[in-house]
Amino acid sequence: MAERFEIVEKTLIAMLEEKKYVTLRDILSTMNPSDVAAVFEDLEEDQIPLMFRLLPKELAAETFVEMEPDAQELLIRGFSDNELKEVVDELYVDDAADLVEEMPANVVRRILQQADPEMRSSINQILRYPDNSAGSIMTTEYVSLRPTMTVGEAILRIRRQGVDKETIYTCYVISKDRKLLGLVTVKDLLLAEDDETKIEDFMLTNLISVTTQTDQEEVAHMFSKYNFLALPVVDGENRMVGIVTFDDAMDVMEDEATEDIEIMAGMTPSEKTYLRSSPLDLFRHRIPWLMLLMVSATFTGMIISSFEDALSMLPALTAFIPMLMDTGGNCGSQSSVTVIRSLSLGELEFGDLLKVIWKEIRTAVLCGVALAAVCFLKILLVDRLLMHNESINLLVDGAVCLTLSVTVVIAKVVGCTLPMLAKKLGFDPAVMASPFITTIVDALSLLVYFMFAKTLLGL
Repeated sequence: MAERFEIVEKTLIAMLEEKKYVTLRDILSTMNPSDVAAVFEDLEEDQIPLMFRLLPKELAAETFVEMEPDAQELLIRGFSDNELKEVVDELYVDDAADLVEEMPANVVRRILQQADPEMRSSINQILRYPDNSAGSIMTTEYVSLRPTMTVGEAILRIRRQGVDKETIYTCYVISKDRKLLGLVTVKDLLLAEDDETKIEDFMLTNLISVTTQTDQEEVAHMFSKYNFLALPVVDGENRMVGIVTFDDAMDVMEDEATEDIEIMAGMTPSEKTYLRSSPLDLFRHRIPWLMLLMVSATFTGMIISSFEDALSMLPALTAFIPMLMDTGGNCGSQSSVTVIRSLSLGELEFGDLLKVIWKEIRTAVLCGVALAAVCFLKILLVDRLLMHNESINLLVDGAVCLTLSVTVVIAKVVGCTLPMLAKKLGFDPAVMASPFITTIVDALSLLVYFMFAKTLLGL
């Protein structure tokens, strides 16, 4: 599929360069807006306005929403006031609000100047809500019905108003003071036995809704759990103010997943894509965590320094340090990633902490025993017999294997506990992911190792 699109993309660009505008317009008009936007990513800056002006009016607006902010800004700066107004008039309110948030102040002024008063009011309303809240991602364009309407009246209202609404399949029933009473679907209306039946006689009243202050991540989870196409948003007095649609929830899921991945990798989240990020941008996002982890790793060095005498008496102990630290870090990462994922999906709460610890301990014992057995045989067969390392005896082998077993248990307990504690304290659990946990487990594994070595070997 990707290869076929790449061929189509090259063909379209070639047509643009050869000035075959009529054919190019005909082909573009049959394409999905997302695919058209992908073509713009490979165009030169001077080609972007030219191809955009070839798009039919409605397709141009839909494609504009899917384009990267840099390309959007380039187009806006080159638009005449009439061209900008045509695009803005075709945008849904939530898309227009997203556009305003991403553009520089001078560009924002032009956008708002060309928006009609109703859209400008709706955009300003959405922008007043906190970032990452349901209010900030909702749209105010939905179909509303009255409970006293008949089926025939409802269908007529949808025909008249539905053109400018983001979705018409789900219609919300509200009172005169805009209180949310229920919902009906277009399917319900079309399958109704009588056009004179009142909406209140068959509307669904057992509704699930969110408030404008609800966290957008929670909203996305509700879409995943209930398979909604749209979710009503109400204020503190249950007055209908907007809806969140499935496509916006998908964007939230993608953004949250990207943010978690970046945090788990030891980076501060970035709103730019990788190719749009300059080396300086990447530096700013990566260096704080690298500095923190470097400083925290000095504790590992301090532990090793404090046991220099033991290491000098039996240098063979040094050879097993990387293996113990790596195994501990890997075990901690496995547990932390599993728990972070479960917390993100709402499968775990802080009250489940003891259950999680008990499960991880049992898992760790099984893993520890298996790893220790293999490690024991490896040291015995490879280090002693094949490499003839006389400084490695059964006591050294035992100290390494015991440390390995205990380290696995400690690492898994630490890996499952820290994300849940972070969640309880109001932090993102992803902060307690691989880099951070690995640093803690490295220090603990070394302490255990040297304690066993001193006890068993009398160092």
